[in-house]
Amino acid sequence: MLEMRPNCECCERDLLPSATGAMICSFECTFCAACAGGTLKGKCPNCGGDLFARPTRAAALLGKFPASTTRKVKAGGCVPAR
Repeated sequence: MLEMRPNCECCERDLLPSATGAMICSFECTFCAACAGGTLKGKCPNCGGDLFARPTRAAALLGKFPASTTRKVKAGGCVPAR
């Protein structure tokens, strides 16, 4: 089950589990669509993998399967992809 991390690792923008606009890699590194498409050019800065749209979690299931509350942020933000 996805952790559904609560924020972008680059800019710290909140990313709600029931909202669109979050991008993840196969290791669940999480970024907002703006950072993923702009600064990162679709590549995860941690593993080099491709970033894809994170599925949403239905609000009705969040009580039983809550999203993570642990915020992860890259020290110094994200370096632009080449």
